[in-house]
Amino acid sequence: MNAPSAVNLAGNIEEQLPLDIIDFIRKAGDAAEKQQQRLYLVGGLVRDLLLERGGTDIDMVVEGDAIRMAQEVAGLVQAKVTVHPRFGTATLKWGKRSADLITARAETYARPGALPKVKPGTIRDDLARRDFTINAMAVELNPRRYGELIDPSGGRRDLDKKLVRVLYAKSFTDDATRIWRALRYEQRLDFKVETETLKLIKRDLSMLATISGDRLRHELELALKEELPEKVLCRAAALGVLQQLHPALVADDWLAGVFAAARDSCETGLPHPHLYLALLCYRLTLPELEKLIAFLRLPKAAALVLRDTLAVKAKLPDLEMPGQAPGVIDNLLQGYCPAAYTAVSLASGSAAAAENIELYLNVLRHINPVLTGEDLKKMGVPAGPQIKMLLQRLRQARLDGFIDSQKGEEEMVRRFKP
Repeated sequence: MNAPSAVNLAGNIEEQLPLDIIDFIRKAGDAAEKQQQRLYLVGGLVRDLLLERGGTDIDMVVEGDAIRMAQEVAGLVQAKVTVHPRFGTATLKWGKRSADLITARAETYARPGALPKVKPGTIRDDLARRDFTINAMAVELNPRRYGELIDPSGGRRDLDKKLVRVLYAKSFTDDATRIWRALRYEQRLDFKVETETLKLIKRDLSMLATISGDRLRHELELALKEELPEKVLCRAAALGVLQQLHPALVADDWLAGVFAAARDSCETGLPHPHLYLALLCYRLTLPELEKLIAFLRLPKAAALVLRDTLAVKAKLPDLEMPGQAPGVIDNLLQGYCPAAYTAVSLASGSAAAAENIELYLNVLRHINPVLTGEDLKKMGVPAGPQIKMLLQRLRQARLDGFIDSQKGEEEMVRRFKP
């Protein structure tokens, strides 16, 4: 039997990548040859070239010294280089582009969930440490073998079969965050998790407990940045993965609907991940939410959106009451972050509440008295808390339509002035 012919992706590179990236990787390959090192394109870009999806995320592996390579290439493309000697890595930035270079390495895990220990290795060592076969391919960039595909684990075969497959049976034990990544790739690419890999996910669900809240938060954030994050979350919920973050979290048809509504509400781009997160957490109680915030160690901005969302949600009975005065609506809704209003409007299912929230955002919050604190002082109001009190009363009167002019404000001040 004849050996299978080598696969070369030089044509894919030329057809799918922007010209400036092609120029960069050509120059990088020439520099590697000059330094007698071997340079490879790796990771998602190789996968996406085979899928004819193109891409601009450039990850490279050097059999040799990635930092020395980066410094050489930086001079060729007028790039800024940032080096990390401890990890043997470097990042190049030029214009709007960036590329990460790492030294080929092998990895071992001292215990489940621990960060790996690394040592220098070959390209095959480096590919063997990766998560899935479809991400464990490389393309050589040295001129003599430019474009040659290196695929020791059958990633190209799994791409053809639309499968997400781990490289070895202990993969999720070593790093359970790969469970989240498997679901992201499955849903993003419209693939299926391979049968044995799915069994391993179910077997190793408990290994998610070995992962810190910070790392799990990062995986959740990546899921929320997907084009259709509800697909990842619903799949995670069906497998029991989502509930490892908090048992009360639910992803279902309702969530898919409000996520779709969130996208429809955006004039440009995708909703901010904080809005998606607020919708995901909308059905939690406040104690459940606080436990999740603490576990994931959410940053202050994200935690504020979640707390504000539940605070506005708690006011739904009043927001839904017919005939509420504008001043009452204003008092109910003052002081919360914008994403909280949007989340409650989308998730509450209440047309009346959504209408009042829209009224507050578009009209009421912009209403202010004409008179200022300095004006009140000139009218004889003593400096101090009375100024603030009078300004608040003037605003309230404006909101409720009792006054509609500067003259009306001045008359009101004279009535209240001691």
